[in-house]
Amino acid sequence: MPAAPGAPLLSRRALNRTLLGRQLLLERVDRAPEVVIEHLVGMQAQEPPDPYVALWSRIADFDPTAVSALIAERRAVRIGLMRGTLHLVTAGDCRVLYPVMAEVMARIFRSTSFNRELEGIEVSDVLAAARTALEDRPRTPSELGAVLAETWPDRDPSSLAYAARYHLPLVQVPPRGLWRQTSRAANTTAEAWLGNAMDGPVSPDDIVLRYLAAFGPATVGDIRTWSWLTGVREVIDRLRPRLRTFRDEAGRELFDVADGLVVDADVPAPIRFLPQYDNVFLSHEDRSRINGAMSWDLDFAWKGPILIDGGISATWRVRRSGKQATMRIELGRSLTVAERRDLDAEAERLAAYLDPEVRREIEVVEAA
Repeated sequence: MPAAPGAPLLSRRALNRTLLGRQLLLERVDRAPEVVIEHLVGMQAQEPPDPYVALWSRIADFDPTAVSALIAERRAVRIGLMRGTLHLVTAGDCRVLYPVMAEVMARIFRSTSFNRELEGIEVSDVLAAARTALEDRPRTPSELGAVLAETWPDRDPSSLAYAARYHLPLVQVPPRGLWRQTSRAANTTAEAWLGNAMDGPVSPDDIVLRYLAAFGPATVGDIRTWSWLTGVREVIDRLRPRLRTFRDEAGRELFDVADGLVVDADVPAPIRFLPQYDNVFLSHEDRSRINGAMSWDLDFAWKGPILIDGGISATWRVRRSGKQATMRIELGRSLTVAERRDLDAEAERLAAYLDPEVRREIEVVEAA
């Protein structure tokens, strides 16, 4: 939507620095992990190590065991939310966010082949049986499918389990998601795990405001890309009296909270290593504010982006064998002497954080 005449212009570089500032990627902060997780409106978590890397890049002297404690003590959970993807959120935010995102989850299921596999049966009966089984004890998707197939033997067990995945507030229970631990993904309901009903607000307005505070200024399309909510234009129309507006270089209208941080385009941006999935590069329809020499896409599978001068300009990955960990960095452009020095230093710090007890090696592949 075109911006109103006279709306202040924010250049792409100013939007980049503003996004990095709001995402705590310009300077590491001295804040508790749960405070940062809520500020970011949850963190991508389909890969269990990802939140630990994302928080290391944002929090000074970050202690990963503090996040493990949040999960183990049921003060944070891993649950499907925005875009139907797994997020790490605090227990309080789980109760707030899930009631709004439940519509997104159900809509995703309706578009899948799993839904078509269940035609002719009452999905509500499947969900009731799934809830009983999952609240009896946490189960993996295959275990849940096997239980449900006892009642619906002519139906695909995976489809039965996925109906629960997309219609019930399912959390992955530890040890899944704990620092340096691994296990199969086992689920129970959030109500059973947290001991509270999912009775948060049903209006998305507050959540959109939180998105703008952490990711804005942003277009309606950006909000929709982050959340997959419908009716975003109506939400913005309701909120407009409380918002300020800008325009980008393409003339699009950008919405923002009244007190949102705006960072000058000339502010330096440090080297930052990000996990394979991070909402900072997944939450805008137009990703140009975070792209650099490279743009995040599926070619980044099993690789994390590296921000250089604020934009994605390299990738990193660690391969482990015995007592050796090798970090391979692939550059998307040539670096200045200062950038290379800072990259090497940050890579050494991350390698020591990830693999403190083994031999470490860093390989840098220059841009073609």
